[in-house]
Amino acid sequence: MRKRLAAGNWKMNGTAGALAEIEALSAAHPDPRVDVLLCLPATLIDRAAGQANGSAIAIGGQDCHAAASGAHTGDISAAMLADAGATSVIVGHSERRTDHGETSADVAVKALAAYGAGLTAIICIGETLAEREAGTTLAVLDDQLAGSLPEAADARNTVIAYEP
Repeated sequence: MRKRLAAGNWKMNGTAGALAEIEALSAAHPDPRVDVLLCLPATLIDRAAGQANGSAIAIGGQDCHAAASGAHTGDISAAMLADAGATSVIVGHSERRTDHGETSADVAVKALAAYGAGLTAIICIGETLAEREAGTTLAVLDDQLAGSLPEAADARNTVIAYEP
């Protein structure tokens, strides 16, 4: 069984000055009992990976496009994330599902792109407050998991994150 994972998502926060947090976290926890992953804005991944090199801290991306390349202005491919030093990428975050209308099928294709680039896919599932209040949490999670998890997924390349 793999170690537990503590992952932090910086979302749309942080500039180069915030990267000092990586050194502080690494110094405070040089041999953590859990895997530690920081998912940063794409603009920081390359520098953060350099800082985290040799430490117990891994660096990940916050999303990727399903395509390997192409005319997708503002998007980033899984291969680009890997090239910048990421080891993982979040797909299916509730904010992406809500704000960008991403479906579970979209998430599954992004997870496949992550696998193709050698990244671990962190597949997020979770219900909305309205779904929780309606008592449909388990049905929503079941549907999201079934639709978001590619057949190629296994314990070596996938993490399921519950984030309601």
